[in-house]
Amino acid sequence: MDSLAATALPDLWDRLTGTQPDPGLWVVLATLGAALAVVVPHPVWRISRNAVTIAHEGGHGLIALLTGRQLAGIRLHSDTSGLTVSRGKPYGLGMILTAAAGYTAPSLLGLGGAALLAAGRITLLLWAATALLAAMLVMIRNAYGVLTVVLAGGAFLLVSWLAGPQVQAAFAYAVVWFLLFGGVRPPFELQAKRSRGGAGDSDADQLSRLTHVPAGLWLFLFHAVSLCSLIGGGRWLLEG
Repeated sequence: MDSLAATALPDLWDRLTGTQPDPGLWVVLATLGAALAVVVPHPVWRISRNAVTIAHEGGHGLIALLTGRQLAGIRLHSDTSGLTVSRGKPYGLGMILTAAAGYTAPSLLGLGGAALLAAGRITLLLWAATALLAAMLVMIRNAYGVLTVVLAGGAFLLVSWLAGPQVQAAFAYAVVWFLLFGGVRPPFELQAKRSRGGAGDSDADQLSRLTHVPAGLWLFLFHAVSLCSLIGGGRWLLEG
């Protein structure tokens, strides 16, 4: 038993820290097309947006913890909305960063994922995503949220353990493309809602109340982060 563990642990560590070969350009382009196919058409987006909501609310939760706030729980709803509740001072830098993290999280996660893929760290990306989803699951406070996070985490776990290198690469590239493209659409949706007089308690409006900076400037920041991440991450993926 000890001999098996001594052999298995170094092998697992080598898989985690090692590099994997880049997929062919056709795989990169095919996964790009697949990501667009689940982000652009509205009927499909109504379903796939659940994954963006996981990243959005996970961003709020992660930054809340990193800034010293107490994370009370996360809820994910079937209409693709979500709610992250944290306790602490209702003002200050920690609260501002927590509020700003939601709309920027999917794109920044996609950018980080693109950097890992460009470096050939496909296995590391898959395992890191699985670990983040497992950690998020602990804080989910409703049944629908548990279901969506378990399904997402299960997909990463199955691919990372059972699939071959080419399937893993295709899955990883599809996920990263999806985060990069999927991060662009929500700020435009928020802008459209605000132009119709809705979303009065959006992240941008909360940030405006916290900082006395117009909500439109915060919305501009969300656009800038998502578009710059798409451009930068897309270049890494295509050139990798």
